[in-house]
Amino acid sequence: MKKSIVFGLFVASIIVANVVAGKIIMLGSFILPAAVVAYAVTFLMTDITSEIWGRKEANRLVLLGFICSVFASLLIYVAGLLPAAPFAMDQNNAFKIILGMNWKFVMASMIAYYVSQSWDVWMFHVIGKVTKGKHKWLRNNVSTMTSQVLDTAIFITIAFYGIVPNLWAMILSQYIFKVILATIDTPIFYLITRKIKQTEFTK
Repeated sequence: MKKSIVFGLFVASIIVANVVAGKIIMLGSFILPAAVVAYAVTFLMTDITSEIWGRKEANRLVLLGFICSVFASLLIYVAGLLPAAPFAMDQNNAFKIILGMNWKFVMASMIAYYVSQSWDVWMFHVIGKVTKGKHKWLRNNVSTMTSQVLDTAIFITIAFYGIVPNLWAMILSQYIFKVILATIDTPIFYLITRKIKQTEFTK
């Protein structure tokens, strides 16, 4: 897997997460934004980038994702301003419901994204220095799990304040689910980083 693919998956995941963030789902007792799975992928891609190409490239990826998210939001907003064809008003109404810009969600997503992803990159490398490059599972999980505390609390507080009756229940539900996803992605992290090192650094 090349760096361009990792970057592409990261950008695609963050844009999809922003688009579906307004949908609230319920999985068993978990109350979550539908973006939770797509957003979990972004942390995996950030950690892969940190591990293989270093902190500088990981920070570049975070900035790239931020720029692409803002650009995508602007394009969706412009599309919403364009006049709909008279025979396609039902589709236009559906578009407004699904993709109509809720700037509260956009702002919440952008703030949470930049703070949490920047923390993730920083913490990943702090743990890497402390462990002298050993225990990949530790820096992968701790950096992701701590950064997602920030992401979850910031996003849900800004986006759903006054909408969801119990913010703490939603924050806790989403965070627990994110911890589960972070644990599941650990073997994927090992597999992908090992594969990249074998293909790109043994030539």
